[in-house]
Amino acid sequence: MSDKRILDIIASPADLKLLSNEELSILAGEIRQEIVTTTSKTGGHVASSLGAVEIILALHSLLDCPKDKIVFDVGHQAYAHKLVTGRLKDFGTLRTYGGLSGFPKPSESPYDVHYSGHASDSLSVALGLAEARDLAGADQKVVALIGDAALSGGMAFEALNNIGQAQTPMVIILNDNEMSISHNVGALMKHLGYMRASSQYRQARDNVQEHLESSGPVGKAITNFGRSMKESMKQFVIPHSMIFEQLGIVCTAPIDGHNIAQLRETLRAVLNADGPVLMHVVTRKGQGYMPAVRNPEKFHGIAPYNIATGEVIKSGKPSAPKYTNVFGKALVAEAENNADIVAITAAMKGGTGLDEFAEKFPERFVDTGICEEHAVGFAGGLAANGKKPVVALYSTFMQRAVDQMIINVALPKLDVVFAIDRAGIVGADGPTHHGVFDLVYARMVPNMRVLAPSNEAELVHALHTALAMGGPFAIRYPRGEGEGVPLPEAADVLPEGKGHVVREGDDVAILAFGRMVGQALSAADTLAEQGVSARVVDMRWVKPLDVQAIQAAAETKLVVTVEEGVIAGGVGEGVLGEMARMGLHTPALNLGIKDAFVTQGGVGQLLHEQGLDAEGIAASVQERYRAL
Repeated sequence: MSDKRILDIIASPADLKLLSNEELSILAGEIRQEIVTTTSKTGGHVASSLGAVEIILALHSLLDCPKDKIVFDVGHQAYAHKLVTGRLKDFGTLRTYGGLSGFPKPSESPYDVHYSGHASDSLSVALGLAEARDLAGADQKVVALIGDAALSGGMAFEALNNIGQAQTPMVIILNDNEMSISHNVGALMKHLGYMRASSQYRQARDNVQEHLESSGPVGKAITNFGRSMKESMKQFVIPHSMIFEQLGIVCTAPIDGHNIAQLRETLRAVLNADGPVLMHVVTRKGQGYMPAVRNPEKFHGIAPYNIATGEVIKSGKPSAPKYTNVFGKALVAEAENNADIVAITAAMKGGTGLDEFAEKFPERFVDTGICEEHAVGFAGGLAANGKKPVVALYSTFMQRAVDQMIINVALPKLDVVFAIDRAGIVGADGPTHHGVFDLVYARMVPNMRVLAPSNEAELVHALHTALAMGGPFAIRYPRGEGEGVPLPEAADVLPEGKGHVVREGDDVAILAFGRMVGQALSAADTLAEQGVSARVVDMRWVKPLDVQAIQAAAETKLVVTVEEGVIAGGVGEGVLGEMARMGLHTPALNLGIKDAFVTQGGVGQLLHEQGLDAEGIAASVQERYRAL
């Protein structure tokens, strides 16, 4: 007997067409083993990818990709797709610098259709692909794979409305696993629950209609009432009728998403439909790996772990508390003294550190599901009626609600605090997840005040300051561990628009924001060894800027700004604007994220690539200073 796996002989999806249902099921087990083995070393989105293996195998066994198109929503579930599209030999490099992306990436493979990473966009992209196909007179099949959590997003509903009206042939696979990052919430999730419980709904409806049609003239007369009567019969058979068919999208009964034979049989039918079809597939996150089944939220995105236990592998050295956890505890402390505080998040209770808040103040905690725009608009309504909402979102997802930040919060000057987590470089998730734009979109908005704490103690003070001062307020802080500084016993209100000097120097002044303060201090040490005296200022405030600190910096030979965000439109350019308004002509250097998307990799690696680690900052300052 050979130990060679079926997976080892899959060079492309075409090879799947040669396999039986039984062989595909064996392959699914091999893929799961490969995913667990690899992600135990690299980390990754384990639970969702394990849950979607059979769906992906069924699709690739029937489609002719890359001519046909599979559009992934978010892309967390795409690992099996990567393994059967020629990337097995590189799979061990998943989510590493220079390796495979953790998400579909068109520049990586012709089988990847678009850069997925944010939820709820797949239906819009798929409809666009399908309409372009029709305009070209082509015959591609287009399939969108979307999770039940992503389906709750507003963009998905907009697309469903358009799809139902356009009646363009395409297939939507609803991967219904009852999970997002946190457990799904909302009326749509209850609706899907009714559908899961009523798995024979469509058969029952059709049986009733067939019975009426065969029962003589009266029955035929009833069925001839047309679509309105058909809908009435559907309501009669199952009161919780299917919203998708009401939008004009044919919907299958829920089927077992881990049954290859059933998946393929249903897919054969829906792929030949002459209009849009939604195929409702029920799966289990973490399927095939019990630690992920038991704790799918933990295994949504996990660091390297022990396969036997599922526990994250610790570094062994004492670690500082994570910014997210510090924020969560600080918000609980604030809420104990202020009954008006309401915490809001969008399907990431644990990810934003709000577990303890939700447990202690359940009536003041709201998870809107993957609906960032709604979360911010909802916060505006709360604030307009006297509450103090704190909206905790990752920086990359907060981008989706900039309009609501402007219109629903900043314009009426409402008392809303935006806790912007995962700001700056986040690491292995890559360009769709780096939080490098928030310094631009927060500081550009009138009435908005913005703080960038440099360590975990500063974060505690920043939150207290935002809640005390009121009005539209944003606090941005990075992913991962803090600097290891002691946390304050009592939080202070920080003086508005005032930074503080953390190192004196006369030759150059480095105005640093957020996490860059630590890197700037280390760079100043290096510069001192090279004969350059560098002042370092923890600017704290992104808006309003500390104009006195800028004036003082202009008294040196070179003003340097360092930010962990894009240079274009960033706070460094804001400093240059203040210097111009004050008539200050000191040479200046802006350091930040270059005008290109940042790849995946370790945070240290990526900061080095961007010239934002201590070595890069020192080298840039030295080069510019010597050229003066």
